[in-house]
Amino acid sequence: MVTLREPILKPVPIEELRPTQITVGMREVRAKRKAWRAKAEAAGDKAGEFLGNHMIPAIRGPRGRYYVIDHHHLSLALHEEGVKDVLVTTVADLSRLDRESFWFVMDCHDWMHPFDAEGKRRSYEDIPKSIEGLIDDPYRSLAGELRRVGGYAKDTTPFSEFLWADFLRRCVKRKDLDRDFETALAKALEFAKGRDADYLPGWCGPVAE
Repeated sequence: MVTLREPILKPVPIEELRPTQITVGMREVRAKRKAWRAKAEAAGDKAGEFLGNHMIPAIRGPRGRYYVIDHHHLSLALHEEGVKDVLVTTVADLSRLDRESFWFVMDCHDWMHPFDAEGKRRSYEDIPKSIEGLIDDPYRSLAGELRRVGGYAKDTTPFSEFLWADFLRRCVKRKDLDRDFETALAKALEFAKGRDADYLPGWCGPVAE
Protein backbone atom coordinates (compact mmCIF):
# COMPACT_ATOMS: atom_id res chain seq x y z
CA MET A 1 0.00 0.00 0.00
CA VAL A 2 1.22 3.46 -0.88
CA THR A 3 0.11 6.07 1.66
CA LEU A 4 0.24 9.67 0.56
CA ARG A 5 -1.56 12.99 0.62
CA GLU A 6 -1.41 14.01 -2.99
CA PRO A 7 -3.77 16.68 -4.28
CA ILE A 8 -5.23 15.85 -7.68
CA LEU A 9 -5.03 19.18 -9.45
CA LYS A 10 -7.18 17.93 -12.32
CA PRO A 11 -10.82 18.08 -11.13
CA VAL A 12 -12.60 14.76 -10.69
CA PRO A 13 -16.29 14.50 -11.72
CA ILE A 14 -18.49 14.07 -8.63
CA GLU A 15 -20.58 11.48 -10.45
CA GLU A 16 -17.48 9.27 -10.72
CA LEU A 17 -16.70 9.35 -6.99
CA ARG A 18 -17.51 6.20 -4.99
CA PRO A 19 -18.91 6.41 -1.44
CA THR A 20 -17.55 4.32 1.43
CA GLN A 21 -20.73 4.49 3.50
CA ILE A 22 -24.41 3.80 2.92
CA THR A 23 -26.12 6.73 4.61
CA VAL A 24 -25.90 10.45 5.26
CA GLY A 25 -28.10 12.87 7.18
CA MET A 26 -30.16 14.59 4.51
CA ARG A 27 -30.97 17.46 6.85
CA GLU A 28 -27.23 18.18 6.96
CA VAL A 29 -27.00 17.88 3.17
CA ARG A 30 -29.76 20.48 2.80
CA ALA A 31 -27.91 22.82 5.16
CA LYS A 32 -24.73 22.48 3.09
CA ARG A 33 -26.70 23.15 -0.10
CA LYS A 34 -28.06 26.36 1.44
CA ALA A 35 -24.56 27.44 2.51
CA TRP A 36 -23.20 26.70 -0.97
CA ARG A 37 -25.90 28.80 -2.65
CA ALA A 38 -25.00 31.72 -0.38
CA LYS A 39 -21.36 31.46 -1.48
CA ALA A 40 -22.32 31.09 -5.13
CA GLU A 41 -24.47 34.23 -4.95
CA ALA A 42 -21.91 36.30 -3.04
CA ALA A 43 -19.72 38.90 -4.70
CA GLY A 44 -16.35 37.68 -5.93
CA ASP A 45 -15.34 34.08 -6.46
CA LYS A 46 -16.41 32.78 -3.05
CA ALA A 47 -17.61 29.50 -4.52
CA GLY A 48 -14.37 28.84 -6.37
CA GLU A 49 -12.33 29.73 -3.30
CA PHE A 50 -14.42 27.36 -1.20
CA LEU A 51 -13.89 24.45 -3.60
CA GLY A 52 -10.17 25.15 -3.69
CA ASN A 53 -9.99 24.93 0.10
CA HIS A 54 -12.18 21.83 0.48
CA MET A 55 -10.56 18.97 -1.37
CA ILE A 56 -12.25 15.60 -0.93
CA PRO A 57 -10.08 12.94 0.79
CA ALA A 58 -10.23 9.67 -1.10
CA ILE A 59 -8.60 6.30 -1.61
CA ARG A 60 -7.58 5.34 -5.13
CA GLY A 61 -9.08 1.90 -5.64
CA PRO A 62 -9.47 -0.76 -8.34
CA ARG A 63 -9.69 0.55 -11.90
CA GLY A 64 -8.34 3.88 -10.66
CA ARG A 65 -11.64 4.93 -9.11
CA TYR A 66 -11.67 7.35 -6.19
CA TYR A 67 -13.42 6.24 -3.01
CA VAL A 68 -14.48 9.10 -0.74
CA ILE A 69 -13.57 8.62 2.94
CA ASP A 70 -14.87 11.97 4.25
CA HIS A 71 -17.10 14.86 3.17
CA HIS A 72 -19.89 12.65 1.83
CA HIS A 73 -22.46 15.26 2.84
CA LEU A 74 -20.58 18.03 1.06
CA SER A 75 -20.06 15.91 -2.06
CA LEU A 76 -23.77 15.10 -2.29
CA ALA A 77 -24.76 18.72 -1.60
CA LEU A 78 -22.49 20.00 -4.37
CA HIS A 79 -23.78 17.35 -6.76
CA GLU A 80 -27.40 18.32 -6.06
CA GLU A 81 -26.48 21.97 -6.61
CA GLY A 82 -25.18 21.16 -10.06
CA VAL A 83 -21.43 21.27 -9.35
CA LYS A 84 -19.75 18.90 -11.78
CA ASP A 85 -16.18 18.54 -10.48
CA VAL A 86 -14.22 18.66 -7.22
CA LEU A 87 -10.57 18.44 -6.25
CA VAL A 88 -9.46 15.23 -4.55
CA THR A 89 -6.71 14.46 -2.03
CA THR A 90 -5.40 10.92 -2.42
CA VAL A 91 -4.83 9.45 1.05
CA ALA A 92 -3.64 6.03 -0.17
CA ASP A 93 -3.26 4.18 -3.47
CA LEU A 94 -4.81 0.70 -3.37
CA SER A 95 -5.49 0.53 -7.09
CA ARG A 96 -3.44 -2.64 -7.59
CA LEU A 97 -5.61 -4.68 -5.21
CA ASP A 98 -8.47 -6.88 -6.36
CA ARG A 99 -11.93 -5.84 -5.19
CA GLU A 100 -12.19 -8.27 -2.27
CA SER A 101 -8.75 -7.36 -0.90
CA PHE A 102 -9.48 -3.68 -1.41
CA TRP A 103 -12.60 -3.72 0.77
CA PHE A 104 -10.87 -5.83 3.42
CA VAL A 105 -8.05 -3.27 3.71
CA MET A 106 -10.56 -0.40 3.73
CA ASP A 107 -12.45 -2.06 6.57
CA CYS A 108 -9.31 -2.70 8.62
CA HIS A 109 -8.28 0.97 8.32
CA ASP A 110 -11.76 2.28 9.28
CA TRP A 111 -12.01 3.87 5.86
CA MET A 112 -15.55 2.62 5.36
CA HIS A 113 -18.83 2.44 7.28
CA PRO A 114 -21.15 -0.21 5.81
CA PHE A 115 -24.12 0.39 8.11
CA ASP A 116 -27.67 1.05 6.93
CA ALA A 117 -30.30 3.53 8.10
CA GLU A 118 -31.24 1.19 10.96
CA GLY A 119 -27.67 0.96 12.21
CA LYS A 120 -27.20 -2.60 10.96
CA ARG A 121 -24.00 -3.72 9.26
CA ARG A 122 -24.41 -4.71 5.65
CA SER A 123 -22.14 -6.31 3.07
CA TYR A 124 -19.66 -4.33 0.99
CA GLU A 125 -21.94 -4.83 -2.00
CA ASP A 126 -24.64 -2.73 -0.34
CA ILE A 127 -22.51 0.41 -0.43
CA PRO A 128 -23.85 2.67 -3.22
CA LYS A 129 -21.87 2.91 -6.43
CA SER A 130 -22.32 6.68 -6.63
CA ILE A 131 -22.67 9.68 -4.35
CA GLU A 132 -26.27 10.22 -5.41
CA GLY A 133 -27.07 6.69 -4.21
CA LEU A 134 -26.55 7.61 -0.55
CA ILE A 135 -29.69 7.23 1.57
CA ASP A 136 -31.03 9.18 4.54
CA ASP A 137 -30.44 8.23 8.16
CA PRO A 138 -32.36 10.79 10.28
CA TYR A 139 -30.29 9.85 13.32
CA ARG A 140 -27.15 10.95 11.50
CA SER A 141 -28.82 14.33 11.03
CA LEU A 142 -29.70 14.38 14.73
CA ALA A 143 -26.11 13.54 15.68
CA GLY A 144 -24.76 16.28 13.43
CA GLU A 145 -27.09 18.90 14.87
CA LEU A 146 -26.37 17.69 18.39
CA ARG A 147 -22.68 18.43 17.91
CA ARG A 148 -23.44 21.90 16.56
CA VAL A 149 -25.45 22.81 19.67
CA GLY A 150 -22.68 21.63 22.00
CA GLY A 151 -23.89 18.12 22.78
CA TYR A 152 -20.40 16.76 22.18
CA ALA A 153 -17.08 17.96 20.80
CA LYS A 154 -15.69 17.39 17.34
CA ASP A 155 -13.40 14.37 17.44
CA THR A 156 -10.92 12.70 15.10
CA THR A 157 -12.36 9.21 15.72
CA PRO A 158 -13.44 7.79 12.33
CA PHE A 159 -17.20 8.03 11.79
CA SER A 160 -17.70 9.52 15.28
CA GLU A 161 -21.02 11.07 14.22
CA PHE A 162 -22.30 7.61 13.30
CA LEU A 163 -21.34 6.30 16.75
CA TRP A 164 -23.45 9.08 18.24
CA ALA A 165 -26.24 8.35 15.77
CA ASP A 166 -26.30 4.73 16.89
CA PHE A 167 -26.48 5.83 20.54
CA LEU A 168 -29.32 8.26 19.80
CA ARG A 169 -31.17 5.54 17.90
CA ARG A 170 -31.60 3.77 21.24
CA CYS A 171 -32.63 6.92 23.12
CA VAL A 172 -35.01 8.79 20.82
CA LYS A 173 -37.94 7.09 19.12
CA ARG A 174 -38.08 7.43 15.35
CA LYS A 175 -41.71 8.63 15.42
CA ASP A 176 -40.71 11.40 17.83
CA LEU A 177 -37.79 12.38 15.62
CA ASP A 178 -39.99 12.51 12.54
CA ARG A 179 -42.74 14.47 14.29
CA ASP A 180 -40.70 17.22 15.96
CA PHE A 181 -36.98 17.48 15.27
CA GLU A 182 -36.33 20.34 17.72
CA THR A 183 -37.99 18.51 20.61
CA ALA A 184 -36.05 15.36 19.71
CA LEU A 185 -32.85 17.43 19.69
CA ALA A 186 -33.55 18.76 23.18
CA LYS A 187 -34.10 15.20 24.40
CA ALA A 188 -30.90 14.06 22.67
CA LEU A 189 -28.97 16.84 24.42
CA GLU A 190 -30.10 15.53 27.80
CA PHE A 191 -28.95 12.02 26.96
CA ALA A 192 -25.65 13.30 25.53
CA LYS A 193 -24.69 14.87 28.86
CA GLY A 194 -25.42 11.69 30.82
CA ARG A 195 -22.98 9.02 31.96
CA ASP A 196 -24.51 6.49 29.55
CA ALA A 197 -22.82 8.42 26.74
CA ASP A 198 -19.39 8.84 28.33
CA TYR A 199 -17.83 6.14 26.13
CA LEU A 200 -18.54 8.08 22.96
CA PRO A 201 -15.93 10.24 21.18
CA GLY A 202 -16.13 13.90 22.09
CA TRP A 203 -18.31 13.35 25.16
CA CYS A 204 -18.33 16.49 27.30
CA GLY A 205 -20.84 15.81 30.04
CA PRO A 206 -20.43 16.91 33.65
CA VAL A 207 -17.94 14.97 35.74
CA ALA A 208 -18.74 14.34 39.41
CA GLU A 209 -16.11 15.44 41.88
